[in-house]
Amino acid sequence: MINTLADRMRGLASLFWREVAKFGAVGGVAFIIDNGLTYYLMHGPMTDSEAKARFFGASIATVFSWIANRFWTFRHRRQDNVLREFGMFILINGIGIGISTGFTAIAKYSLGITDKNMLFAAGIVGILVATVVRFFAYRFLVFNKELDEEPEFSHDHEIIERYPNTQPGVRVSERSGQDPEIPGPPA
Repeated sequence: MINTLADRMRGLASLFWREVAKFGAVGGVAFIIDNGLTYYLMHGPMTDSEAKARFFGASIATVFSWIANRFWTFRHRRQDNVLREFGMFILINGIGIGISTGFTAIAKYSLGITDKNMLFAAGIVGILVATVVRFFAYRFLVFNKELDEEPEFSHDHEIIERYPNTQPGVRVSERSGQDPEIPGPPA
């Protein structure tokens, strides 16, 4: 079981590397859109509304991110129900926007920071935290079609299921002489 688990972990790392690279590229462009627009708004039209500027910039970047992730990063995992997928994406990004905007708002209202560059930096820290949350949420909740069809993961359920080679509802121990209700080595 240890070797099987190690093989699965290597497969997981390999698969994630490819997706992380694409996700990173999309995220890099979205980061530029988000922060470029936020910086412009903080130093221009929304000079006294830093949290609103962060929210607006993140919202525009979210639309770009959904399109790019749907048609490139996770294109093999797109759900057939586009509205459900978009709804989940918006929900998860709403949480991410809440995190990045929250960091800016906490810095301004709770910590009393007034320097725009420091408030901008607080939002960037929030984006970094939100990015980790978003990647795993996208991977497992939004773009999750065909997860079991990946060769590296087609039998992952066997690692966590107690009796992977049995029919549902039938409990038969693979080890001779062992009570299926008692875990551990055979008696």
